[in-house]
Amino acid sequence: MAGLILVRGTYNVHYRATTRLFLPSLMSLGIYISVPFCRSKCTFCNFASDVFSRDKMDNYVSRIESEIAGAEHLAAEMGAQLDKPVDTIYIGGGTPSTLAPAQLQRVFNAVHNQLETLTGAEVTVECAPGTLRPDILDALVECGTNRISLGVQSFIDRETAAVGRLHTAAQTMADIAALRESGIENINVDLIAGLPHQTAASWRESLQQVVASGVPHASVYILEVDEDSRLGRELIAGGARYHAHHVPDPDLAAELYLEAIDLLAAAGISQYEISNFARPGFESRHNLKYWTREPYLGFGLDAHSMLPALNPSSRCESVRFSNTDDLAKYLSGNFAVNQTVIDHHQAAEEQLFLGLRLNRGIDRDRVNPVKETLAEFEDLISLGLLERNSTNLRLTSRGRLLSNEVFERFISAEKVS
Repeated sequence: MAGLILVRGTYNVHYRATTRLFLPSLMSLGIYISVPFCRSKCTFCNFASDVFSRDKMDNYVSRIESEIAGAEHLAAEMGAQLDKPVDTIYIGGGTPSTLAPAQLQRVFNAVHNQLETLTGAEVTVECAPGTLRPDILDALVECGTNRISLGVQSFIDRETAAVGRLHTAAQTMADIAALRESGIENINVDLIAGLPHQTAASWRESLQQVVASGVPHASVYILEVDEDSRLGRELIAGGARYHAHHVPDPDLAAELYLEAIDLLAAAGISQYEISNFARPGFESRHNLKYWTREPYLGFGLDAHSMLPALNPSSRCESVRFSNTDDLAKYLSGNFAVNQTVIDHHQAAEEQLFLGLRLNRGIDRDRVNPVKETLAEFEDLISLGLLERNSTNLRLTSRGRLLSNEVFERFISAEKVS
């Protein structure tokens, strides 16, 4: 999705896999699988996704199977440690629900056959409203899916149509009802502030629909001008295609985001990360891995991974690596995996930036900033972008709105040191 600022439910196991009880204290692995296929390409999207033929989808699933089968070898080649217990699986896109039921089953089987899925693992699949046909929903439940993320973006049909979405608000509500009937109650809906034709009144209506739906999780993003999307290029050019001349100004989009924080909190859906809100106990366990630097392993087009170093040293704390975003190269397997070695200083820096994304912030006792960074802390506190209490340092509401600017200040300070 372009332009982003920045467990309940049944677990019906119908696969052959080694399992063991989920223990929250274990540093278990998160699995991300990219499915870059869509029914239509949204005008705001800058992801490596598009509309493709069924044949290409089948070839892609075969490539995913091969990649997962070679995960252990790749991790060793990257100098990374791969522990096989898995406590979160996240299949994102694109729109994974465009795959056929048998293709979804193959993807899940590849994970379960090569790795160790823990009982009680959080299993999330992203779906576009209107794609959850009965056979797709049955396949998802059969594969153990217990969390669904719906790419709603807006509950106003004019706004979704303007950016190329094919669903209606009525279809979204019907899908939520169908998910609950299937036993999946852990449901997220995405909303975007700043869509074409959006107003303060229409945004409030979308937020009220989220509350009325009873879903336990919402993700709220601000549309960002991005030259890699069709809508972004048109906005930069000052044109009118893709309804670009009806995009709200950035100040209004910021106000809408702040209103979402207050309205959702009043309904018991509290913000826990810059873009994420949940009822107690429904925070995304998979996404929390990214923000707390737990290990994750990605498969598919443009997928990213971070694993502990196989032989930790002062120069190597962990390893990041990622796949190509060129579909033809990915399908051929003829591409170089991009690798970045993270030392302990960089890991501490990441822990600072990522931890500040969370509303709880970072533990002051665990932060040992250089002098320049400490000065940045004080300056940002005086500007009302950071606040501290006896134990934590965290972004204020305004700081979360301007988080990119806050993080850039720390990057500059680290470079000076």
